[in-house]
Amino acid sequence: MSRRNPNKVAGDCDSFQMESKAPEQAPNMEQKNGEIMDSEEVENGKSEPINPLAMDGAVTAPDGGWGWVVLVATILVLALTLAFPSCMGIFYTDLQTEFQASNQETSWVPSIMTSVLHAGGPFCSVLVERFGCRATVMLGGVLSGLGMVASSFTHTITELYVTAGIITGLGFCFSFQPAVTILGHYFVRRRAFANAMSSTGTALGLCTLPLLGNYLHTELGWRGSFLVLGAVLLNCCVCGAVMRPLGGPRHRGQPLINHRSLQLKEEKLKGRMRALWAGLMTALRRHMAFDLLRNNLRYRMYVVGITWMMLGFVVPLIYLVPYATAHDMEQSQAALLLSILGIVNIVVRPPIGLLFSLPWFKGWHTYVFSAALLLNGLSNSICCIDASFPVLLAYVVTYGLSMSVVGSLMFTVLMDTLDMSRFPAALGLLAIMESVTLLIGPPLAGILVDRTGEYFYVFFACSATVASSAVFLMVSFYWLDRRDRRALKEQQVPPQVPPPKPASGNNLIPQCQYRSVPTEGDKDKAPDSETGDVTRL
Repeated sequence: MSRRNPNKVAGDCDSFQMESKAPEQAPNMEQKNGEIMDSEEVENGKSEPINPLAMDGAVTAPDGGWGWVVLVATILVLALTLAFPSCMGIFYTDLQTEFQASNQETSWVPSIMTSVLHAGGPFCSVLVERFGCRATVMLGGVLSGLGMVASSFTHTITELYVTAGIITGLGFCFSFQPAVTILGHYFVRRRAFANAMSSTGTALGLCTLPLLGNYLHTELGWRGSFLVLGAVLLNCCVCGAVMRPLGGPRHRGQPLINHRSLQLKEEKLKGRMRALWAGLMTALRRHMAFDLLRNNLRYRMYVVGITWMMLGFVVPLIYLVPYATAHDMEQSQAALLLSILGIVNIVVRPPIGLLFSLPWFKGWHTYVFSAALLLNGLSNSICCIDASFPVLLAYVVTYGLSMSVVGSLMFTVLMDTLDMSRFPAALGLLAIMESVTLLIGPPLAGILVDRTGEYFYVFFACSATVASSAVFLMVSFYWLDRRDRRALKEQQVPPQVPPPKPASGNNLIPQCQYRSVPTEGDKDKAPDSETGDVTRL
């Protein structure tokens, strides 16, 4: 379309002139502000989103601008999702009494919720690729809210497994993982700081949800509390609405069943099953990083260590309130312990994120993470000393300090082990493997309590589990770094170049040359011009 001069256009051409200038103003505005300009047409597929920073087609993260809004939304999503299962301890005793359930049966509720939160990673990756992070987060908010509302009307513990465990946990998964994924695309240079700030969302939830749950429990009981908390979880939809897709055209992923399988409807069932299996394998390879698990040794070690860690990492948060109330502590004081844990995280995580985003700590994230994890595991032993408020206060402070470092660096270490384009698939596979230990951890602790009648054995077992995983990660990454340094040093040594061979008439037969020392007889037999010639063997 040619550009027209406004001064030469009259009458009916004015409207056409305004429409032709609009596309030219949008790029200039975005280049000037450095922000993402989005519209409803982008979400409806009528037009492509505009890249605000790279006009040559390359998609880059703004490291600011609208990214700060996305960061705040991610903090709130993590506060409503990751911290929620730990606060189920407020209602632990009521659920036991209501359904006449044992510790093992009651502990399945937060266990299933946490496990599904992580196990839904591959399904979440499919939804993110097909519909984007914004729509997936909003869908998660709807599911989690409806799950908690339905939980308030349950009559058996099995129904609670389905509503609070599966439905709410799946909603948490659909909200949590896309929020972390889109944050990694918005921040590159400040990624460590952004991850640390987003991890304060868990601390914010631990700080506010126990107090809110205890107040609702006192005023409305556990059924009324679940109903109100379900309405609170709907705020994930608001947070997802502000997560604008980053610039550049969004490529749709391949469908689970290719077009060829749709054309085989009239063929034999064997052909259909073959096409379905091929599509399923393609989806698994695309959304679950089995190739990284097989080829990337660092990712493999990290997955093994984190999976083992999760067997005892969240269990103390579930059993802290029952442990305190079993030793005649008021439930309000026990809930205050969880709030203090959240306050410590809120205060510590932002400076931790700023500190470890400095260039000095580049390459040391894994060792700092492992050391903090070791301290976190050993801190669980403090609960074995006594169940008084001062001792448990010292425990939550120590646990909170180490938990702040672990939460700030957990995703940063994962991003350091692989390319950012593979992060959603890598996070999905890690979440699947975590979900197994997260599922069996609390019930195993419940069996331990039922058999022994004491809660401190749970904290002692968690201490051994988390500490051993920290040692495994530290030793594994030290060995890998030492191997890489040795390989790099061998590459830097210049190869020894063999001396060049003299020219020879026959290149096929290697020849040895030497210069003979003439004798008196040789001088008489040979002419002067041939004296000292090369003798060939």
